[in-house]
Amino acid sequence: MSDALSTELLNRLGIAADQSGVYCGGWQAAHGPPLVSTNPATGQPLGRVLTASREDYDRVAEQSGRAFVRWREMPPPARGEVVRRLGEALRRHKQDLGLLVTLEVGKIRSEGLGEVQEMIDMCDFATGLSRQLHGLTIASERPRHRMFEQWHPLGPVGVITAFNFPVAVWAWNAALAAVCGDPVVWKPSPLAPLCAVAVQRIIDRELAEDALQGVFNLCLSHDAELGRWMAADRRLPLISATGSCAMGRSVAATVAARLGRVLLELGGNNAVVVTQSADLDLALRAVLFAAVGTAGQRCTTLRRLLLHESVAETMIERLVAAYGSIPSGEPWRDDVLLGPLISQQAVERMLAAVDAIRVQGGQILAGGQRLERPGYFVQPTLARVRPDLPIVAEETFAPILYVMTYRDLDEAIAIQNGVDQGLSSAIFTDRVREAEQFLSPAGSDCGIANVNIGTSGAEIGGAFGGEKDTGGGREAGSDAWKAYMRRQTCTVNYGHSLPLAQGVRFEIP
Repeated sequence: MSDALSTELLNRLGIAADQSGVYCGGWQAAHGPPLVSTNPATGQPLGRVLTASREDYDRVAEQSGRAFVRWREMPPPARGEVVRRLGEALRRHKQDLGLLVTLEVGKIRSEGLGEVQEMIDMCDFATGLSRQLHGLTIASERPRHRMFEQWHPLGPVGVITAFNFPVAVWAWNAALAAVCGDPVVWKPSPLAPLCAVAVQRIIDRELAEDALQGVFNLCLSHDAELGRWMAADRRLPLISATGSCAMGRSVAATVAARLGRVLLELGGNNAVVVTQSADLDLALRAVLFAAVGTAGQRCTTLRRLLLHESVAETMIERLVAAYGSIPSGEPWRDDVLLGPLISQQAVERMLAAVDAIRVQGGQILAGGQRLERPGYFVQPTLARVRPDLPIVAEETFAPILYVMTYRDLDEAIAIQNGVDQGLSSAIFTDRVREAEQFLSPAGSDCGIANVNIGTSGAEIGGAFGGEKDTGGGREAGSDAWKAYMRRQTCTVNYGHSLPLAQGVRFEIP
């Protein structure tokens, strides 16, 4: 895509040259270092954003606290109406925002559009939820007493997002937090600043009203320092952070020291089990998208493929052929399925992992090299390994798929569960007993367990998240909204006596 067309896109989205990356009730002066956004498909700059200083961040945090006092008093359905309007604005800007996702992080066109659709879906989900923030009525053991639970807004929420979903993960958090009564302070990835600015521009144009000032806030940083400020800030009772396991441990420790709350969505080392009875055509299609989609840069990317020894050679032969035919190139082209990695550092990490596979005794079956062209393009890589190789236990954020074999389902489940992360998993089988064993308490230990679909591409209706080093957080559907609120148990005595619970007697003579 030409520089002129990229500039035209940024103009349509309202992104100016030397754009401020600080927003709280309006665009503010930013006093931190400038940050240059790069198109990973060309290696060329897209735009420049000015980042926040400590003083800028403190101003945003203070404004969010003041906004909370007003926003929590607005009835939840009225807050839901605001989020509904945000969803309508995103619908109008879907094509442009989706294209910006493609340009800034390298997702293919359909994935860029799909990410914006995910934001729209979250707004729809949260709008309906705004009328369903239900508490419970609890039977009291005391006569003429009513006991119930209710949920109140928690306070400003700090949201730290990663480059690979530069706008959708914000929406998972912001849409729910907003209907729950919480303002949001957003720290996006420094690798995707223009996507964040574009979202904030849409909010500013569509929802700028006095009553909404300070509800949706933006604070861009050129490094991790801002995230550390947020983690230590008692003004933000909840920190929702998406990123690496190492980042999550740091955030969790800092927030725990002040007895705050965390919602963590961290790494994944996801596996698919293909059984003797599996539909191999179905499995092949699922494996290709899960392993190669987003150039292997999803937390739910398929990293380990466990093949029953009876189908292994057939499946490997088909995979090698498929890997050799995956079209890669400029991700805005309709015929491309594999875009670039996000940066030169990501390329180097992938090539180091390929070297480690060979050194540790694995075999490269397909790919394994950088493509000699502008941008950060690599070949999708297929490696045959033993499950005990050290590299297999690591999450390399790149399109590397480790293939291994197993003899029985117990062995396959043990291999799948034998890593530190526990995000997503899947089994391909036509036998109900194998499916049920995989979903049983003795089966997959992941937060997501699928049958006859891949590990990535979750719908917003189900709570998203994982166990173990993945952090234990849950975002999006189900009852994930409870993370953004505080629970209060209430008991009302409408009688004239004062009976005590558990039969305790305390009579004053």
